Amino acid sequence: MTSARARREVYVGPWLPEPVSTADDPALGAERAEALDLAVLLLMERLAPRERAAYVLREAFDYSFRDIAEVLETTEANARQLARRARTHLESERHAPVDPDSHGRLLAAFLAAASSGDLSSLEKLLTEDAVSLSDGGGIVSAARAPVTGRDHIARFIVGTLARFGVGASISVVSVNGRPAVLATRDGAPLVLATIDAGQDGIRRLLMIVNPAKLGAFGPGGGTRG
Repeated sequence: MTSARARREVYVGPWLPEPVSTADDPALGAERAEALDLAVLLLMERLAPRERAAYVLREAFDYSFRDIAEVLETTEANARQLARRARTHLESERHAPVDPDSHGRLLAAFLAAASSGDLSSLEKLLTEDAVSLSDGGGIVSAARAPVTGRDHIARFIVGTLARFGVGASISVVSVNGRPAVLATRDGAPLVLATIDAGQDGIRRLLMIVNPAKLGAFGPGGGTRG
């Protein structure tokens, strides 16, 4: 865990969690959507290691507090407190997400506006303080700093789509319990994008272009659909 944190400290550009396909088990994705959500996983990096472990074991794997206590070598009461503290921290950092249907509609509207180059519609879907993060890992070209503000993000997205869109196939896939947009060319994944949305619109756009994190979405990955 320490070595992973050290690697992120020297990571080139924004770091995002590695996406996990939930296409093969949609029931699991729906059941554990909150714990698997990329936006939540990103926020979890701010938690203390034991809080993060307790939260993941409880929310993602449905461990009992007794089992969590055994894993963390602590008491059941302390395991319960760690998980509760983690949830409190996450809830304080994140606005209430929209329901799955609304999330899907926002993503579809976002994709339609981006594909048509409709800057005005894109801006209306984004909150005023929206942020876009692109994870290229220094391997491929990507924005090395967060893009902020709905107008800047809208132009950035249209430009990115123009760059990746030529000859690319666009599909919606199930990733970390939520729908996401996958762009591929000749079967090779180019970019995976997902949104973090609240009642007031899309708050964050998370784009992964680091090929080291997209291997599962290439030929033989079994993640389509």
